[in-house]
Amino acid sequence: MIARELISDEIPPLKTSDTGDKAREWMQEFMVKQLPIVNNKQLLGLVQEEDIIDLSKPEEALGNHQLSLLNPDMGENTHFYDIVRAIVNLKLSLVPVVDQDRNYLGSITIHDILNAFSRISSIGDTGGILVLQVSQNDYSLAEIARIVEEENARILSSYIFTEPNTTEMEINLKINASDLSTIEATFERFEYIVKGSYQQPGYYDDLKDHYESLMNFLNV
Repeated sequence: MIARELISDEIPPLKTSDTGDKAREWMQEFMVKQLPIVNNKQLLGLVQEEDIIDLSKPEEALGNHQLSLLNPDMGENTHFYDIVRAIVNLKLSLVPVVDQDRNYLGSITIHDILNAFSRISSIGDTGGILVLQVSQNDYSLAEIARIVEEENARILSSYIFTEPNTTEMEINLKINASDLSTIEATFERFEYIVKGSYQQPGYYDDLKDHYESLMNFLNV
């Protein structure tokens, strides 16, 4: 999944002729702390909320002010993970996307990121989650997949967390089976540590409800 597949036109860019007052109004309306600013089609950068608040004459055009613009723009072929990294590291509400000539194509918001994550993590698919703990030296995704598939199931998605200052890894598996007891027993037979199993009735209904509630909140 790459940037051009995630672009949203939900939030319009500012122009240099727009005023600081307009920028503040849009930030409040769209609940963001940055907004892209363009000159014709060219992206100049992201205007930050603190700069707008500090303007001495917010009724004047933004082009009349010295602004410390951020430039975390993403090329249209930037991978989803790199977009997430930029948003997290820079504490952004959105990232702008540009073509090879820095023409502004649109923005990707946190809302867009959450929607994309729900698709790639198979949140909407029926199944359960199994959490394994293995050492880095013993980790083999091929073997883990084989164990699951031998129980007539398959892995829908997987995420790995490495414990700080250790060689231990936590592997979260989304599996297309609601009853994981047989799969869990098989992993234990192969001497895997099963840290958790989430398969109780209604678990995924609750998870989807929480996700939909979050999406509704972001849309307010």
